[in-house]
Amino acid sequence: MAGNPDWNKKDRWIFYYGRLFICKRSNEKLCTGVQSEGSYIDWQAVWKSNVSWNDDWNGCSSEQRGSTFCANVGLARLTAAVVFPVGLMMVILLGAELFTGDCLMALGVAEKHISVADCIRVLVLVFLGNFAGALIFTALVYCSGQLDYSAGGLGAYTIKVAYGKATLSFGKAFTSGILCNILVCAAVLMAICAKDISGKLLVSFFVIMLFVTAGFEHCVANMYYITAGLFCKMNPDYVNKAMELYGYTEAQLSQLSWGSFLIKNLIPVTLGNMLGGMIFVGLPLYLIYKKNWENK
Repeated sequence: MAGNPDWNKKDRWIFYYGRLFICKRSNEKLCTGVQSEGSYIDWQAVWKSNVSWNDDWNGCSSEQRGSTFCANVGLARLTAAVVFPVGLMMVILLGAELFTGDCLMALGVAEKHISVADCIRVLVLVFLGNFAGALIFTALVYCSGQLDYSAGGLGAYTIKVAYGKATLSFGKAFTSGILCNILVCAAVLMAICAKDISGKLLVSFFVIMLFVTAGFEHCVANMYYITAGLFCKMNPDYVNKAMELYGYTEAQLSQLSWGSFLIKNLIPVTLGNMLGGMIFVGLPLYLIYKKNWENK
């Protein structure tokens, strides 16, 4: 690769062999193995919610805390972006499977190392495994009492985040998903090129920090954010706190449902993530460097 000799045949085969190994695993083992990945990404989502809520709460006066929402959005996003990359670092170093990163299997399909059928099978099972891991992790966090922090303020903030995501328009969610996975897949490829652990962690940190600060939508992270909000919505104390702090009405909160989660967020964001990883990252790389790869 011009200007980057690290993305060579060896690096590509490391990537392909990993995907081919996954393709050969049974459905049961694959689905079980990727559930842990949902938990890794959910860990970073929990950390992000904690630091974002703390920044939001600590930046308010006593009067503002009880009446209106106040926050330095830029500072909150930047603070959250500093801790969020840890999830992808865990994925890369522990060899877990992440749906958004696995969209790069399109490279293997284009070079005919992976069949279309195997690619679809793996993506479906990884997606389901990530979702199952997210649901289990969400239930554990909810039952742990962590969302009671600040007299239920963290639970209220969780509802706020979920509401914002579940009420996006299809177009905004889809486009944000594209932009998100361009950066996530770039981080995965850069980590493959890195020759040591420190290099892998460094490239993961800055690229993921960029996407979190920008506020783009990631389907696996949203499997936690919105399900956690739906869990919190079942708790009257969290609901009342959300109404108190953010001025929500019952009519507004009724828009936060499993249906709105699937239709207004998960489906469009997932489609956008797939397009971003396959068409905006994988395909251009294949077309640009195909001849260079064939000559190696």
